Amino acid sequence: MPPVLLGVLVGLAVCQLGTLVTTVYLHRGLSHRSVTFGPALTWAFRLVTWITTGIRPRQWVAVHRKHHAHTDVEGDPHSPLLEGFAAVQFGNVGLYRKVAKDDAQVARYARDLPADRWDRLFFDHALVGLAIGIALLWILWGPVVAVVASLVHTVTYLLLNAAVNAVGHVWGKQPHDNTAHNSQLLALLTSGEGLHNNHHHLSTAPRLAMQRGEIDPGWWFIRVARRLGLLTLRERRAERVEEPIAA
Repeated sequence: MPPVLLGVLVGLAVCQLGTLVTTVYLHRGLSHRSVTFGPALTWAFRLVTWITTGIRPRQWVAVHRKHHAHTDVEGDPHSPLLEGFAAVQFGNVGLYRKVAKDDAQVARYARDLPADRWDRLFFDHALVGLAIGIALLWILWGPVVAVVASLVHTVTYLLLNAAVNAVGHVWGKQPHDNTAHNSQLLALLTSGEGLHNNHHHLSTAPRLAMQRGEIDPGWWFIRVARRLGLLTLRERRAERVEEPIAA
């Protein structure tokens, strides 16, 4: 197989891994506490998040919780109804960083996720984690594949995650009374995140598929991990529960 084609395929695979970790760990687990992870899976998620995205979990959680606290009204970090579709779809990184780099907002919305010594030593150093990820690709498949895969992964991961905020608040079905939309195609590409209307209807539910015919790939992972004893689900997950943010 030509190295460039292999690089594209590897990049898409790494993107899907990063997307899975984002929805299961950062979103359903840390942000909404619908899933609790055992030590082994927690460390696996922390490591994979670090080397595939460089995201600091407490920052991602703070941005997402603020979105729920101010959905599509003033204060929403990335509403296409306020900022415009293109600004969110193609400029989501900049909108994300406005909150992620604001220590006061991170402290408010993610007060339950203080940095620990492992964050200070390793996981807060995004460039180090990403360099390790690229180095692993280089060792496994060589420089051409590593460079192509890194570019493909970066572009597709950023665009897909932006689409959850952009497409997810503009186009699709609205079975529940909120401003978000469901897109099954986007859900297939984002491990379930495209079922955004469902999520805003019941944010603490670990399963994003709620109607017949809806598919949530992230839920498949959760079910398998649960059977293996690697995680537990929130007991009363059918209830609405306030997010742990400051008053």
